[in-house]
Amino acid sequence: MNPDEFPTPDADVDTVSPESLKSRIDAGAEVTLLDTRMSSDYGEWKIGGENVESINIPYFEFLEDDIDDDVLDRIPDDREVTVLCAKGGASEYVAGTLAERGYDVNHLEDGMNGWARIYERKEVTDYDGAGTLYQYQRPSSGCLGYLLVDGDEAAIVDPLRAFIDRYLADADELGVDLAYALDTHIHADHISGVRALDEAGVEGVIPEPAVDRGVSYADELTRAADGDEFAVGDATIETVYTPGHTSGMTSYLLGDSLLATGDGLFIESVARPDLEEGDDGAPEAARLLHESLQERVLTLPDETLIGGAHFSDAAVPTDDGTYTAPIGDLTERMAALSMDEDEFVETVLADMPPRPANYEDIIATNLGQRTADDEEAFTLELGPNNCAASQESLADD
Repeated sequence: MNPDEFPTPDADVDTVSPESLKSRIDAGAEVTLLDTRMSSDYGEWKIGGENVESINIPYFEFLEDDIDDDVLDRIPDDREVTVLCAKGGASEYVAGTLAERGYDVNHLEDGMNGWARIYERKEVTDYDGAGTLYQYQRPSSGCLGYLLVDGDEAAIVDPLRAFIDRYLADADELGVDLAYALDTHIHADHISGVRALDEAGVEGVIPEPAVDRGVSYADELTRAADGDEFAVGDATIETVYTPGHTSGMTSYLLGDSLLATGDGLFIESVARPDLEEGDDGAPEAARLLHESLQERVLTLPDETLIGGAHFSDAAVPTDDGTYTAPIGDLTERMAALSMDEDEFVETVLADMPPRPANYEDIIATNLGQRTADDEEAFTLELGPNNCAASQESLADD
């Protein structure tokens, strides 16, 4: 049976919005989830949190009239349980089946697809440059973006195609014109929104060094070379070439206060170096990454904030809720930043996580070498990011 074609259960079951569930988790409430997706999908990515109990029982276990007692025994009957699936169909059916048996249940609206549409904007209060800086956060995948606003202009760094309308709406809300959309590199875990924003009248910017990877639309966009600057009101965005994660990896120094490092450096780890040239090219890329960090990033003032394009479960947000940290703090907490080249390369290559789901198709789409409509693009990027060198934090807590 297709999990999207389940009959509506007889029992009335409340629906919980993804935003409401996220608010409960953020508030530290005890949350129990019954995830009815296939175990392989559950193993790749799931909703987590310090106070979240997640139970995986695939939906087909609930299709028979007589559900095995072993299955029912795994589901708590002394608290509320939120049932979820991929799109919301199977979870409504399972929740209704459990409600008929006396369980206190509800189900997650639109399932993990709905969870993937949560996109939050938080002000970076420690930003000390001209204007105001916001960080966009997509909790389902850990994707981060940056909106710099000053005067009547704004710029977005690392926009996602799935949220083009959101950026334009936020610009209208803030009373500014979105002047630039900049990518740090050719992303491997989400579909870039730079081209779509360029088509909407925003000046799209890609790193000059990334063009050699085979970007088919390079002539249609502005190319950012090392040292180039872009004015946003009285604020300046400076291009800083930082290869390693990819050959075209480029950071942007926003208002001389925050370095948007893309996937070069995160607040809990450094980049993985194998997504462009594979395992054979990873050692050389790791050496290039070490050079970029030592000569281009860590030479900035200690109070300069670092803001990556992703965060993982191992990352801890700062007091303002953003995933940012001063360079001086990171050099104290992350041993990899003080290692010599050989030790750094050995550490980075030692325990890399699985490559991002669909990364080859995502890269090809971001290069313009394949096309994907909005629905396919959204589906391709479902799941976690795996762009860091380790699934565990490389920084001491």
